[in-house]
Amino acid sequence: MRILVTGGAGFIGSEFVRGLLTRRTDRVTVLDALTYAGNLANLAPVANLPAFDFIQADIRDAETVEQVMPGHDAVVHFAAESHVDRSIAGATPFVTTNVLGTQVLLDAARRHGVGRFVHVSTDEVYGSIDSGAWSEDQPLDPSSPYSASKAGSDLLALACHRTHRMDVVVTRCSNNYGPYQYREKLIPLFVTRLLTGEQVPLYGDGGNVREWLHVADHCRGIELALDRGRPGEIYHIGGGTELTNRELVGRLLAACGRDWSAVRHVEDRKGHDRRYALSVEKIRNELGYAPQVSFDEGLAATVAWYRDNPDWWRPRGGTPEKAVVGA
Repeated sequence: MRILVTGGAGFIGSEFVRGLLTRRTDRVTVLDALTYAGNLANLAPVANLPAFDFIQADIRDAETVEQVMPGHDAVVHFAAESHVDRSIAGATPFVTTNVLGTQVLLDAARRHGVGRFVHVSTDEVYGSIDSGAWSEDQPLDPSSPYSASKAGSDLLALACHRTHRMDVVVTRCSNNYGPYQYREKLIPLFVTRLLTGEQVPLYGDGGNVREWLHVADHCRGIELALDRGRPGEIYHIGGGTELTNRELVGRLLAACGRDWSAVRHVEDRKGHDRRYALSVEKIRNELGYAPQVSFDEGLAATVAWYRDNPDWWRPRGGTPEKAVVGA
């Protein structure tokens, strides 16, 4: 199978590409604009494989997408603007990339008869939930420009299935963590700051609750959806570990040898969702998904990776424009 992976030089996309090329015989083309969060170093372990191709381009560039799409059997669409705080500061790039860019890809895939289109999305499209967990039929209620733009792209992808009978599958995940994640997100931001003796910012009272998913488990779920998901369906991919931000920060402090004097409380984010939680019953029952990486094991390995790979994050990161502590 020949697979086009958009955003394949980013955190989650590169994990997916590395996994495919080391476990399977598929040929993979990565299409990535290499914005601030894309990094060719993420693909170095597979860059010289004959089954790998890379094209630097923006998914909003319809002419280039039209040239790249023919001959591919499937699209796995990761490419997105994904940082909530950046979307609050300026929503336009999120709308044009996440909504318009997705439609450009859908149009090209339909014209060229691509067999399957996997659209990778987020739990944030649902807004906040006080108790229990969302099922896939939960109405969308996004709170930020980022999540609203992802909700829009989800609906466009599903509309292509309903209108054109296109083979579309949508996945929605909980918060990801693991190696190669850009420093604007909570875990890599806090780990790299704590390791270098800096303070870390914690939004509000630290009581916002997130469910954590190792990136390798997420990509295993996407691979199941690619291979065996039913056309027109949505599948949740969750990790099962639910923590308040304050609880997570406590674990990060312990892992990095720091104490609470390294934490400063900052004003809460605008429209900050209080809690996310996904039911994974559907993907477990239909596709046999189960997370394999325990949170304790995964977090320890992630902290060790950032500790052991300062050359990856120091030249690129600096200090992000605004820290995210509850995405």
